[in-house]
Amino acid sequence: MTATARKATTVDDAEIARFSALSREWWNPSGKFRVLHKFNPVRLAWIRERACQHFGRDAGAIAPFDGLRILDIGCGGGLIAEPMARLGASVVAADASRTNIEVARIHAAESGVGVDYRETTAEALAEAGEAFDIVLNLEVVEHVADVPLFMQACCSMVKPGGLMFVATINRTAKAFALAIVGAEYVLGWLPKGTHTWDKFVTPAELDAAFAANAMHRIDQTGVFYNPLADEWRASRDTDVNYMMLAARPA
Repeated sequence: MTATARKATTVDDAEIARFSALSREWWNPSGKFRVLHKFNPVRLAWIRERACQHFGRDAGAIAPFDGLRILDIGCGGGLIAEPMARLGASVVAADASRTNIEVARIHAAESGVGVDYRETTAEALAEAGEAFDIVLNLEVVEHVADVPLFMQACCSMVKPGGLMFVATINRTAKAFALAIVGAEYVLGWLPKGTHTWDKFVTPAELDAAFAANAMHRIDQTGVFYNPLADEWRASRDTDVNYMMLAARPA
């Protein structure tokens, strides 16, 4: 098969291999994914608040996402998928790494949480005609091989009136200093080589991707780490970590 005949893919084999090698660390809050465990509360709170507001749900209810179908794309070990299921959602969680999915399935079974884990890609799910009320695209867009194709596939799976949450890292000098030099080489929060600066995605690029796929941004927030409190917090500063919410018209 020639290069031109090969099917386009969002999978970056080097990225998959890197995270597969770390898969046993996913559920260790003091391990190599400690930063994600610390990051989880702020992103979960934002998702819960904004989704409940959009769908007219009670954010204080035990299962406010009951009846909603959610996709967690690039789910890793399931750090977001399990909480979504506990909030009442029907969750499909997908990752191109077999070892990540195996770890996620084992942990969900041990925890008694029902999540439909699948070893697959965004484009494969889209081709199969999958549709969701909410697509969670969290800390994954900066690791794919083809951002426009990935965003096209993800957007196509958002139902009319549905939402997509994106969390990623901005492509700025500040992000290089903090998210790569600081987090990987100085503080050791993440293994060296976890991120590549030129694969970071700007808010403007995400806005363009949404516009190209009949969606539009309705909210955005920055996220920063407070070392005194040892926690991540929402912020107006989107120069490094940021989260974006987009909707498809009903």
